Amino acid sequence: MTTTPGAERTLQRTRQTADSTTGRPDDRLVVERGGWITNWQPENPTFWNGPGRPTARQNLLWSVFCEFLGFAVWQMWSVMVIFLPQTGFDLSSSQQFWLVSLPPLVGAAVRIPYSFTVAVFGGRNWTVISALLLLIPTVATTVILMAGNPPVWILYVIAATAGLGGGNFASSMSNITFFFPKAEKGQALGINAAGGNLGVAVAQLVIPVAVTLFAFGAFTPNLPMAGLIWIPFILLAAWGARKYMHNLSNASNDIKGSLSALKEKHLWIIAFLYVGAFGSFMGFGSVFPTLINTQFPAFSSFSVLGAALGLAFLGPLVGSLARPYGGRLADRVGGARVSTAVFLCMAVVTAIMVLMLDTVTFGGYLALFLVLFTLTGLANGSVYRMIPTVFELSVPADDSVGHERKSAAAMGYIGAVGGFGGFAIPQVLNLSESSTGSFTTAFWVFAGTYLLMAVVTWVVYRRPGTTFTRENV
Repeated sequence: MTTTPGAERTLQRTRQTADSTTGRPDDRLVVERGGWITNWQPENPTFWNGPGRPTARQNLLWSVFCEFLGFAVWQMWSVMVIFLPQTGFDLSSSQQFWLVSLPPLVGAAVRIPYSFTVAVFGGRNWTVISALLLLIPTVATTVILMAGNPPVWILYVIAATAGLGGGNFASSMSNITFFFPKAEKGQALGINAAGGNLGVAVAQLVIPVAVTLFAFGAFTPNLPMAGLIWIPFILLAAWGARKYMHNLSNASNDIKGSLSALKEKHLWIIAFLYVGAFGSFMGFGSVFPTLINTQFPAFSSFSVLGAALGLAFLGPLVGSLARPYGGRLADRVGGARVSTAVFLCMAVVTAIMVLMLDTVTFGGYLALFLVLFTLTGLANGSVYRMIPTVFELSVPADDSVGHERKSAAAMGYIGAVGGFGGFAIPQVLNLSESSTGSFTTAFWVFAGTYLLMAVVTWVVYRRPGTTFTRENV
């Protein structure tokens, strides 16, 4: 007699409940058909120091790889838009900004449904599926651009599908949080997030090399390579996830907690702050190659052994590497204190950029942006670190849902809302240029927004006399 996947999951959970009463051994994994672990006990020291830790690390490794590819695919149009005019595409500045902002928009939108997929399909199963979904934008990019110059609306559709890579962050983070004990959860999630963020930098480094190294004829960029280069790695990631990752039978979505979290004002306050943190990282990451090409076209790329090498990747690189340090610094001195200081610094750096926009050299321009990217990375870590502490202090002890469930749900929503900053920043820059002929107004808007975020952080979480200040949120 065959059983449905739902019935099989129910049977596995029943077995796990029975095992908890009969005393299943803690020195081995119990893995059922399909890679389902039915006795996962990360808070049990015997289990964790036995089979638990190496199994969790193995799942983390493949999770990072798959999320890394998701970010790389998510950002590939931020680089391709620079090379499109060289291959015969007549694109306006507005159209170029739409091509780099559509993937962040879709990526932010799909993060919410992606955050529920782990409990529905299983972490291993969904990692395989989400990796294979990356074939949609990569194969479409390869085939469509190989066939010729399509109309702009088709480019919009293909660019939008690249946003599927942005959803991988939500499902990956949701999955990994179940594997690690509370004492190691923060570090594991930090590694997972930073590993994914590095995909932005690698895409901006590798794609220019690939499309020019395999150029057609008189050095015409081979744009289909921008999609083709990722396909073997996507297949490897899907294979590795299926072979080496696991599903956890105790991983379940908390619908009540998710709905209840939406009513908490601090979810929306921190989501606003995360727009300035992660949204700035993604937004500037998407648009930085275009800004360099517009402001300093002579420095857009350099030829090295026949391949084009751009410097835009340095921004996302330093931002990705800074993220874990933002979390560690928040652990040491308080997330709100770090976030307030970082947003103030972001406002100052952005204001300096505006004042020097007409006179700054490329070296100065690059240095200012590298500082700004570093600050976005620090803010990513510090703002995200605030979430569990804020909910622990703000949710009443007698709340029927509890602060831990609300905090877990809030992380998914905050990550999704923050991602919309990746769409907003290119569009604000586009509006500024189309309306005034320069980016000055846009950067003043950014500087004012960062200043507002610093004030909000201080007033809500650092103002003397509040519970948040006494507990050093």
